[in-house]
Amino acid sequence: MVRIALLGTGLIGRFYTESLHGKRSSDRVHVVYSRDSNRAADFAGQHNIPKTTTNIHEAVNDPDVDAVIIGLPNNLHEEAVLAAAAAGKAVLCTKPLGRNAAEALRMLQAVEAAGVFHGYLEDLVYTPKTLKALASVKSGAVGDVLWVRSRETHPGPHSDWFWDKEQSGGGAIVDMGCHCIEIARNFIGKDIRPVEVMCWADTLVHPIEAEDHAVGMVKYENGAIGQFEVSWAFRGGMDLRDEVAGTEGTIWLNHWLRTGMEMFSAGGQSGYVAEKAESNTGWLFPVGDEAVALGYVDMFADVLNAIEQQKAPLEDFYDGYIVNAIVDAAYASVSSRQWAPVDLPVWRGREGVPKIGAHREYDADHLLIKEEKMPDGTTKIILRHKQTGKISQRTA
Repeated sequence: MVRIALLGTGLIGRFYTESLHGKRSSDRVHVVYSRDSNRAADFAGQHNIPKTTTNIHEAVNDPDVDAVIIGLPNNLHEEAVLAAAAAGKAVLCTKPLGRNAAEALRMLQAVEAAGVFHGYLEDLVYTPKTLKALASVKSGAVGDVLWVRSRETHPGPHSDWFWDKEQSGGGAIVDMGCHCIEIARNFIGKDIRPVEVMCWADTLVHPIEAEDHAVGMVKYENGAIGQFEVSWAFRGGMDLRDEVAGTEGTIWLNHWLRTGMEMFSAGGQSGYVAEKAESNTGWLFPVGDEAVALGYVDMFADVLNAIEQQKAPLEDFYDGYIVNAIVDAAYASVSSRQWAPVDLPVWRGREGVPKIGAHREYDADHLLIKEEKMPDGTTKIILRHKQTGKISQRTA
């Protein structure tokens, strides 16, 4: 059993607690911290948590606590991580790790210097569909991954601090692009260096300083591209989709708006439908178990098992640091309107990875470009001559 100090009582804290008290069952939140004592008391009562506090250090240093879970606004992550590292406690932090790569690197260095376990709580790489897709990619089902497109859009965050650039570190890119970036890294290969980023972003709808829309491309050393699309003004709920294109196959994933359950209600369903759902009338798309569908349950099973087995989890603070470095490059690209390099003073992946090459031999003199069955029943073959480079076609 892992006894936990939970820092934060917002929506993410609720999801975390429901997941922790669920699948493994033995793990328990022992103390909950909130900046508001009334919120802490209400949260503890709802989830049968024995202790509450409004002091981070008191929660972290509780002698009965094994691990600290951080579900706080982004500007409070570093303080909480440093406190956990100083207390010698395992520390798990929600996404993004920091507001920028400098903060993230300091947190990574702190936990490594203290020798404490660290996990990066990137739930969307743990969704059941994503885990199955990753297993398929690792087995070679789609060949070399060429392009990953990840999309997260919804009507906007649920708490005020997300909209404050100083507290959050940015807008939709740092809030949701971090998910998309790490999803792409998992499919492309986390040992492949991200090289540069091209990104467009703008504030189109809301009266805020941060961006509420963005589209970006992350180029990797082997030529693969990770594409992210994020918006805080998408109407109709939350849209979570991923596409993986490889040399030998394709995977499409739809995690939320098409859940496998569709319901029409003329009178209106009473109460909550699903996270970010904007209506309770008309066609609705409820989710059977949100904590499972969003990856929280499998995420905590992986991380807490890793603590007990003294091994690394699927995602740790190093991953969070890499994501923050890519996000920084995205913001630099928005400003310069050019490709911006990803600055990684700490890189632990492979070096000099060759560009993806999937040339297929046709015969001694030609490479195969494409083979296609035509409407008349013939097969058209398009070839490139190895020596001259001439393109030709044949019909079989």
